[in-house]
Amino acid sequence: MENTVLTWLEEAAEKYPDKTVYMDQNKTLTFSEVLIKAKAVGSYLIKQNINEKPVAVMLPRNVDTIAAFLGVVYSGRPYAPVGLDIPEDRKDKIIKRLDPSFILNEENIGEAFNTPVDEESLKKMRDRAALSDPLYIIFTSGSSGDPKGVITSNLSLMNYISAYSEMMGIGDEDVMASQSPLDYIAAIRDIYVPLYTGASDVLIPKEYFMQPDRLFDMLNEYSVTAVGWSTSAITVLTKLGAFKDKTLNTLKKICFSGSVMPGSVLKQWQDALPDALFVNQYGPTETTASCTYYKLDHVAADDEVISIGIPYKNYRVFLLSDDNKRVPDGEEGEIIVSGIGVTCGYINDPDRTKAVFTINPLETSFEERIYRTGDIGVMREDGNLEYHGRRDRQIKYMGHRVELDEIESAAAAFGITECAALYQEEKEQIWFFCVSDKTLKDISLALREKLPGFMVPRKIRILEEMPHLPNGKTDFTTLKSMLN
Repeated sequence: MENTVLTWLEEAAEKYPDKTVYMDQNKTLTFSEVLIKAKAVGSYLIKQNINEKPVAVMLPRNVDTIAAFLGVVYSGRPYAPVGLDIPEDRKDKIIKRLDPSFILNEENIGEAFNTPVDEESLKKMRDRAALSDPLYIIFTSGSSGDPKGVITSNLSLMNYISAYSEMMGIGDEDVMASQSPLDYIAAIRDIYVPLYTGASDVLIPKEYFMQPDRLFDMLNEYSVTAVGWSTSAITVLTKLGAFKDKTLNTLKKICFSGSVMPGSVLKQWQDALPDALFVNQYGPTETTASCTYYKLDHVAADDEVISIGIPYKNYRVFLLSDDNKRVPDGEEGEIIVSGIGVTCGYINDPDRTKAVFTINPLETSFEERIYRTGDIGVMREDGNLEYHGRRDRQIKYMGHRVELDEIESAAAAFGITECAALYQEEKEQIWFFCVSDKTLKDISLALREKLPGFMVPRKIRILEEMPHLPNGKTDFTTLKSMLN
């Protein structure tokens, strides 16, 4: 019986021992090689006689690091990836919040991989393991600047990965391509879908996502069939001329998530890959990567707001009003998630955990745990959900309630896909940052065609490129520092 993701690894290693599972530019690992390396790391950590707190993994983005993650799981502890390229201040805050039992790094990983496998000790750990055990801790940005470490169990992860794989139709003939840093939530698909399905995964160098021709050559070289990328990465590639000089010969399954996909961008990809499956996925880290999906059954219109769809299996998604009442179809409410995919909370952070991991006010017969996303949505009559922005991006301006996301959607409708609207509260000004070859006057006039006058930003700044976080999302902290 399955009791952790290690069951997937062991079964895959038995079924596909010599098949390559993970690839980077310098190295490949087969399923059996990953199993051996992971068991060695697990044996090494058990020998350290450390406590049962999480193990921080501070290693480069390569295939050996994935094996190290699984090695921590063999030791009976959750792992916490910590990126090497994040600012030192953030790194220090993460380590302080995590309070790890051990740190796997470049100084000790060589010894760990060369440790003789102690099958007896590993078996003792497996016999104690349960599906409810924490598997990993992924840190996300907190509004206060203090990172939040989201704890996810084996059960939540395994439910999501099986649901995602089945929805996308991924099997052992597929080759995936990984965009995300290993310390970001999107990486879990690239790590665990291969273990569940027998597929392979190649880690794409970060710089290739600014070089469409080079990226497309690599995808064709590895015969990549399936990707799960951030919307912003796809948008940037489109802006840089994706499909202008190259085509993708094998890609058939494309999932995107992380931010709103402009219809004009999606349409270009659909036109270039008319036979491919395109899926919009929604969900925060606190719901094990994603909780809803929407399969496109039509070519997107340039100004279309793409639905975020229906829940994955074993998830329930509904809307609550500000006074905790159920919201009728067609009206806005906060998106609430319940079910197996709701994660365990934030590590060593009980106050923030209690604030958003609460009890369903609609269920009076028992205590049903829910996660309050802070996102606004509308449930359509056909059962598909629409995303209408963040609650914390709603502002009160000149007596009106303004959705900053609505300004960005208006800009996307006339071709500005890289943009961000911000509110400078102390000066009561709406700012608009974008990458565009249009003039300030053209942008302002175009926004006036879509928005009421009070919503048109008074401050517009055209940038050579938008600042991005390592996961591809817009870096709002950097933009806020530019408000002057």
